[in-house]
Amino acid sequence: MLKPSDVPLGTPFCYIKIFIKLNANQVNITYKFYYATPRGFDDMIMLGNEKALTGLLFVNDESFDKNAFENYEEKLLPVFDETRSWLNEYFDGKNPRFTPKIDVSFLTSFQKQVSDIMREIPYGETTTYGEIAKNVAKTRGIERMSAQAVGGAVGANPICIIIPCHRVLGANGFITGYSGGLENKRSLLKLENVPFKDSVRRR
Repeated sequence: MLKPSDVPLGTPFCYIKIFIKLNANQVNITYKFYYATPRGFDDMIMLGNEKALTGLLFVNDESFDKNAFENYEEKLLPVFDETRSWLNEYFDGKNPRFTPKIDVSFLTSFQKQVSDIMREIPYGETTTYGEIAKNVAKTRGIERMSAQAVGGAVGANPICIIIPCHRVLGANGFITGYSGGLENKRSLLKLENVPFKDSVRRR
């Protein structure tokens, strides 16, 4: 049986999904539901069970395996309906005052710590990988924590937007990699009226 400690520290999101796929009974993902986003964003898929949301990602995620969840039943569970209401409010430019029940117990302790820090980033604000690394180091009583390791944990976030990994920027406010696609990250930040610096020259 898969234990969180079996997932290597900093495992990229694509491999987290492989762990989920091969151990669906433990993570208890049995259902999926697709969400149509407003224009300017890729559509999304919800994953979960009768008790909680265990995954939320853009369908054009660079690491998304469209066959990984083909055997899951598509069903509008209560938690999916609640998530849909949350997303409707969010994409309407509001800061939802409720949060669907989520389950990320399959993350490693380090990934869970980073996930908890990300959940504390207020709507319309950002932090950096370096700041999270300092936070983790202080909490763990160590001299320093690698920002790169934090980047791996941020990239392992299985529930985007609700756990706002898009609010994590590079040094000096530069936008950096996002498995859900940089265009989605830019659009999410613009929706929240968050300033950022674009490190990629766009045509």
